[in-house]
Amino acid sequence: VGSSTLQRCKYHWQSQNVKQSGVDDMVLLSKISEDAIVENLKKRFMDDFIFTYIGSVLISVNPFKQMPYFTDREIELYQGAAQYENPPHIYALTDNMYRNMMIDQENQCVIISGESGAGKTVAAKYIMGYISKVSGGGDKVQHVKDIILQSNPLLEAFGNAKTVRNNNSSRFGKYFEIQFSRGGEPDGGKISNFLLEKSRVVSQNENERNFHVYYQLIEGANPQQKEGLGIMTPDYYYYLNQSGTYKVDGTNDSKDFQETMEAMHVIGIPEAHRAQALQIIAGILHLGNISFIEAGNYGQVESTDLLAFPAYLLGVDPTRLQDKLTSRKMDSKWGGKSESIDVTLNQEQATYTRDALAKALYTRLFDYLVEAINKAIQKPHEEYSIGVLDIYGFEIFQRNGFEQFCINFVNEKLQQIFIELTLKAEQEEYVQEGIKWTPIEYFNNKVVCDLIENKLNPPGIMSVLDDVCATMHAKGEGADGTLLQKLSAAVGTHEHFNSWNSGFVIHHYAGKVSYEINGFCERNRDVLFTDLIELMQSSEHAFICSLFPENLNTDKKSRPTTASCKIKKQANDLVNTLMKCTPHYIRCIKPNETKRPKDWEESRAKHQVEYLGLRENIRVRRAGYAYRRVFNKFLQRYAILTAETWPCWRGGEQQGVLHLLRSVNMDTDQYQMGRSKVFVKAPESLFLLEEMRERKFDTFARTIQKAWRKYIARRKYEQMREDASDILYNSKERRRNSINRNFVGDYLGLEQRPELRQFLAKRERVDFADSVNKFDRRFKVSSVNGSFCG
Repeated sequence: VGSSTLQRCKYHWQSQNVKQSGVDDMVLLSKISEDAIVENLKKRFMDDFIFTYIGSVLISVNPFKQMPYFTDREIELYQGAAQYENPPHIYALTDNMYRNMMIDQENQCVIISGESGAGKTVAAKYIMGYISKVSGGGDKVQHVKDIILQSNPLLEAFGNAKTVRNNNSSRFGKYFEIQFSRGGEPDGGKISNFLLEKSRVVSQNENERNFHVYYQLIEGANPQQKEGLGIMTPDYYYYLNQSGTYKVDGTNDSKDFQETMEAMHVIGIPEAHRAQALQIIAGILHLGNISFIEAGNYGQVESTDLLAFPAYLLGVDPTRLQDKLTSRKMDSKWGGKSESIDVTLNQEQATYTRDALAKALYTRLFDYLVEAINKAIQKPHEEYSIGVLDIYGFEIFQRNGFEQFCINFVNEKLQQIFIELTLKAEQEEYVQEGIKWTPIEYFNNKVVCDLIENKLNPPGIMSVLDDVCATMHAKGEGADGTLLQKLSAAVGTHEHFNSWNSGFVIHHYAGKVSYEINGFCERNRDVLFTDLIELMQSSEHAFICSLFPENLNTDKKSRPTTASCKIKKQANDLVNTLMKCTPHYIRCIKPNETKRPKDWEESRAKHQVEYLGLRENIRVRRAGYAYRRVFNKFLQRYAILTAETWPCWRGGEQQGVLHLLRSVNMDTDQYQMGRSKVFVKAPESLFLLEEMRERKFDTFARTIQKAWRKYIARRKYEQMREDASDILYNSKERRRNSINRNFVGDYLGLEQRPELRQFLAKRERVDFADSVNKFDRRFKVSSVNGSFCG
């Protein structure tokens, strides 16, 4: 079975003149080690093969250049093809997802993981582009496809930014579900977004940028828009000039701005709301230029002239804006009575308040855009779906704060899913099903997830953080120090935790990360003062008011939810959603830090191979079984192979599966029967089943095609007879009406003449039979009353 299938693969490769480079499925590596894996990936990367398999898992190495094999030709090549027929490609994985969804009637998802700059966002684009090409048509379907594709530039403009690791880094998590009809046409969708890095709105590290949309607006706005929004050069704005970086190589901000506005139009955002969105973006920039000075322990606006323009853009009163930035209301209880008093803020507190307003405006605008996309494409009821998870990669910077802590926690959860479903669950399944199996050891990162998110016994880092935030003062002086002390007491002895004088270290699956404790409590608290909410609700622009729908009278009674609590809930909800789907995996690798093609950093690649667990993945795949399916699902998929199982097998499901395996002469060492599932060992054996299934469908398709062509030919023939009748009707001099008399065809009476019945045995049908006169070449009658059949 295996050798014949591999031989077919060889012929297919030779027919396409594809140069073999390394091993395209690392399950077939002769030696399993990190060095061998890295060497194989390097060899393929240098030869411009960026995709490699580990069984069904796709490894993708970022080439940092446009590759030539993402054209319509490749879409046609991979559509409907088995995995082994073509070189590894993201199109093959996507086509497999799409077909499995239709055949097995199960929701699918693809988890794209890897560190920042490894190519996750581009991979998600290719998946959505392929699905758009191969799925059905129609006006409604095309509208949904347009929105799905146009959501990319819009969300990238508002959610992506240049970092030191990546020129187009996703600074938010996105789970995009493409919803399908039962016929396989995309007719809806849904986006779930989480943990937008809103701190980037007000500050960036050196050599980084704010979100793309700011630079797009500055470069791409027309003269009227620039005048109306007060657009200046980027170095004028405090929220943009802190890093000193304004341009990105290979990025045309002006062109991207036009694409962003077109995307808003296609998605259906009203023109008035599009204009208001730009006003908010410009208003945030102008808001950032309001600075404060210390005057007698009180913060004052340094230049009141700078208040007018952001107030105008946001539709609020300048005096009231100044008041809300430099003071706030506090509830005070005295003598059993509760009253509100105005507290004047100092310079640092006023700056914090300004930044909090800017971050809130941007975050709520981003949430509005996501909701607008959902309203445009979401269906009232779900049938089938393919989910694409594009999430920020694991991050280790020189200085790591609260944002990196949350990002790395979500990546830990995704790594846990991979371990649960590809390593742990696979081995546990063999035990449960009674399959003979040699266990493979691996690192289970659940211990790190528990360290971060445990509620009790012992409490995790997030629980300790929330406890400290619940008791901290308004500005949180000294809270970070208290947090570090309580963390040392609660988890100081944990094997994956260490503390130091100004922070702590977590031993993540991807390596040790040092987090600076400064700002942890304030960013986790994530409170927007009610004064600022009231200020925005007073805006003369209805759109801005709609972004702040809080009912302050009822919301005051409940404790605000912390950022860590939100991300923990979102991460666990995401895990539950993914676990309900059939998962597929793309493991992305970043080959260098220079972002240059053909530049391979050995140590960087090896580190990623280690923490992604590729070696353990290969060992489990080689030692185990490539395919497993519950008996009824296996019968449902391959019943068409034999007459006994199609359309229905009458007998036990296990016996039906055995009948199918024996019907294709599969070697007995290639499969095992579990208690409820069949396990097929080698991918080649599965390919045999798939190939025979395709041949059966091909045979039936040809039979249907033949019958259809026969039917069409008969209709055409009858039409020709009618046309001939119409042409000749009343046009013959003799026997004018003869053509319209009933045509008998058999004028010899073959049924009554036994000596002529021999012709019937050889022919399906006799079109015409009659007596004829046969003439020789001298035109003499040589035979009279002969017979002719045709």
